[in-house]
Amino acid sequence: MLRVLDDAVGVLVDGHQAERRELIRREEALRAEFVDDLLRGDADVSRMVERAEPFGVDLGKPHHVALVAPRDAGGRIDRAATALERAVVDRFGDREVLVAVKDGRIVVVLPSAATPAGAAARGTDIGTLLQQDLRRLRVAGRWRVAAGRAFPGVWGVPRSYEEAREALGVADRLGLDADVVHARDLLVYRVLGRDQAAMVDLVRDVLGPLERARGGADVLIGTLQAYFDAGDVATEAARHLHVSVRTVTYRLARVAQLTGCRVSRPDQRFSLHAAVLGARLLEWPTRPLPADS
Repeated sequence: MLRVLDDAVGVLVDGHQAERRELIRREEALRAEFVDDLLRGDADVSRMVERAEPFGVDLGKPHHVALVAPRDAGGRIDRAATALERAVVDRFGDREVLVAVKDGRIVVVLPSAATPAGAAARGTDIGTLLQQDLRRLRVAGRWRVAAGRAFPGVWGVPRSYEEAREALGVADRLGLDADVVHARDLLVYRVLGRDQAAMVDLVRDVLGPLERARGGADVLIGTLQAYFDAGDVATEAARHLHVSVRTVTYRLARVAQLTGCRVSRPDQRFSLHAAVLGARLLEWPTRPLPADS
């Protein structure tokens, strides 16, 4: 009798656990489907608002989207997502928060109210907080966090997501070393990238003459970029480039000689800087400029 009862209890427990696992799988599938539709921007607005309610998400409020992407082979997305989800819930609560994996990246959706007032000025914006959590939890690998701006409404989430996605792409193409990038800081690249034909013309017309320099345009473009990054301070640019100040000033004079544009003239400096940014986006002169533009 006891053996029969024990077997019956075992069957009941196994059945209960199997049902629970199946319930969890269904909930995870529904959540993944909802996140995909939310990030894509489903046209059925009322339906999206209705589907958001069980997840505690009020789509009438502004939301940020942050993307967390591995920067080396040591990053395990599944483990990082689990650890980061616990950290996000502990920090912000389980309402209005979504953490999911999409296209090999961790997606974090947070309401703009989750960031304390003045936090950005203290360097504790959403992107920085997520990066701090990854380091505090000792998540293996190196990670880059890209944060989109907060926008209200059903279409606000996909807009913020696209900004974060573009920020990651631009950071990769420019070879930025920063572990946290913000869409607001890369808006100039979005402006340049919207009209590639104009950008190609700008790079070709302004910087094209630098190809006549001995050794090509690479060194002179790198010097211009370092000079602009240093706030137009030649000594700081020289320190970054590991050359003398005299070398920097000589190269800038050579740029002026070849292009007719001087960094000391505000209008010409702007053209040079915009062209250098465009060249980095186009990966020129490493790659040839598009011939059909």
